[in-house]
Amino acid sequence: MPRTHARPATTGPSRPSNPMVAAPPLVASIPASPVAESAARPASMDVTGQIQAMARRARRAATVLAGVSGLVRRSALQGIAEGLRAAQEALLAANAADLKQARADNLSPALLARLALDATKIEAMAHSVEEIAGQVDPVGQTIAAYDRPNGLRIEKRRVPIGVIAIIYESRPNVTSDAAALCLKSGNACILRGGKEALRSNLAVADVIREALQSSGLDPGTVQLVETTDHAAVGALVTAQGLVDLVIPRGGEALIQAVVRQASVPVIKHYKGVCHVYIDKDADPDMAVNVAYSAKVDGCAVCNTAECILVHTAIAPQVLPRLAARYRQAKVQMRADARSLGLLQDAQLARDSDWGREFLDLIVAIKQVTSLDEALAHIAQYGSGHTDAIITTNLAAANKFVQQVDSSSVMVNASTRWADGYEYGLGAEIGISTDKLHARGPMGAADLCTYKYIVTGQGHIRA
Repeated sequence: MPRTHARPATTGPSRPSNPMVAAPPLVASIPASPVAESAARPASMDVTGQIQAMARRARRAATVLAGVSGLVRRSALQGIAEGLRAAQEALLAANAADLKQARADNLSPALLARLALDATKIEAMAHSVEEIAGQVDPVGQTIAAYDRPNGLRIEKRRVPIGVIAIIYESRPNVTSDAAALCLKSGNACILRGGKEALRSNLAVADVIREALQSSGLDPGTVQLVETTDHAAVGALVTAQGLVDLVIPRGGEALIQAVVRQASVPVIKHYKGVCHVYIDKDADPDMAVNVAYSAKVDGCAVCNTAECILVHTAIAPQVLPRLAARYRQAKVQMRADARSLGLLQDAQLARDSDWGREFLDLIVAIKQVTSLDEALAHIAQYGSGHTDAIITTNLAAANKFVQQVDSSSVMVNASTRWADGYEYGLGAEIGISTDKLHARGPMGAADLCTYKYIVTGQGHIRA
């Protein structure tokens, strides 16, 4: 059973029996407020040293983990899922304290919603870990294998990246998701959550630590940074030779800050400016339903639709009906001049509304005269995250799929489906809009790189 989250003021968690464990956790006690630093916190230079110690411990753990069987890693994941369910009371208590502090700090309703846990969300966290545990083990998979004319056997095999740092905000479920995906892919990880979720993240980390110990794995395989000092982020993203990859999850400001500081490779997406294009050959009912849902059913997430493009030939059949539903949901509409006559209560869009990530009940609406105009708009204002076409015209759908340069392209489906869980990955470490090394929702296989194994029979190259 995971322990409750009332840690002694002067002592850390009990020493694990695993002989591989050598270093204590970064911080021995929880600050009275996750916003405030511990009174005994040394200067930032010491934080850097402590982060480097965590990274060295993670490097040692990753080396050992690379030789651990998939069955052992699966057992640890099952232990995490069971531990999350068993620790529900402790998780909710820690989360309640975070929420109380967050309200006092006037966090926005959107951030409070992301932060909040309940029994349903904890069950979803456990189920996600179980799904990851049940997936085919990506480590050691043969991507390609072939024989050369000279008799050499060439094999391209999937292997872990090594040590991954994940920097994120608000959502406590990211702690278990990230840990599970890294463990499944054979990577050690260092997790740095937002200060607003510190108590919740610590409670989840306790569950993970005990599951690792019970499976005979080094708890250094998954470590949580327990300080809110911003110097910790700088130390993580510049730990070349110790950290192999940084993945920031959060708002554009966080990601930009990480990229500016980082000397370690970063996989990222700055923002999700997602479009729904309603083609002239769209089914009007489908078009209204998808465009409504893509905006309203989760307006503060990166895969929500921020702009609706409508072909002029179908606009009279679609826009008045869509506007009526948006009004009921209190969506603010910002439209181009030729659409205003079909929309009640809409305001004229400014140039800055195109390409903007609202993350709110606000949507930009524009009429286009052709598929090519829609494609040009998306190329100019899109962020490479997710874009959708609604059409019954196969040729139009194929052209859209081929020419839209985004990590996910939807045909007759909401942009909100762009999600690792919905793609069958169990969860996602993030959604990459980069093209190297991974793109789109990233699951366990995307946290692997590969190596070539070459087998000969005394071959020499003259």
